Amino acid sequence: MLESVIQTIAISALPVIFAITLHEAAHGYAARHFGDPTAFQLGRISLNPLRHIDPVGTILIPAAILLFSGGTFLFGYAKPVPVDFSRLRNPKQDMFWVAAAGPGANLFMAFCWALMLKLAWLMPGNVFTLPLSEMSKVGIIVNCVLMVLNLLPLPPLDGGRIAVSLLPHGLAWRFAKIERWGFPILLLLLFTGILGAVMNPLVILAARAIESIFGLY
Repeated sequence: MLESVIQTIAISALPVIFAITLHEAAHGYAARHFGDPTAFQLGRISLNPLRHIDPVGTILIPAAILLFSGGTFLFGYAKPVPVDFSRLRNPKQDMFWVAAAGPGANLFMAFCWALMLKLAWLMPGNVFTLPLSEMSKVGIIVNCVLMVLNLLPLPPLDGGRIAVSLLPHGLAWRFAKIERWGFPILLLLLFTGILGAVMNPLVILAARAIESIFGLY
């Protein structure tokens, strides 16, 4: 079993690190585009995963969860990219695009991994095709999971910020106050199984839709 978990970690490491870190980098790129240079000034607008890795959230927690779940579950996070929404040119409107950039990056990466899987299937069999195929499958699922999770309408998740940007000012202000309770609520939903019940069908639907586009049957 330990050998199986080690293999799972080896195959999952690259897709997980890029899924988490490029998600955060996308927020920084979008924020700079709409007028907030905070992330740029702190050197966080980078495709270098080392600038975004949180030793606990990006490495220790995912590895521990993979180990104790026998390779059946995964959760992690990177260092959040700092965004000063007050510096955006149109704070409420631009918040939508800054928040959506993260899940959008995960959708893009899921498409990239689907393309890699298709190429792995088309290449003549060699020592690289099986690892690439398995890594690509993980990449599709991990990015679909992060996309769906972050689109949930719960501050401080991206979906919560998207909701704040779309709600009328009065409702948006009251809804944004939930943010300080967002993480405890998320953990409660996780450990009660509600989060999985909500997310699993959506993740499967997203993954199947992407696979169908590339003919991955």
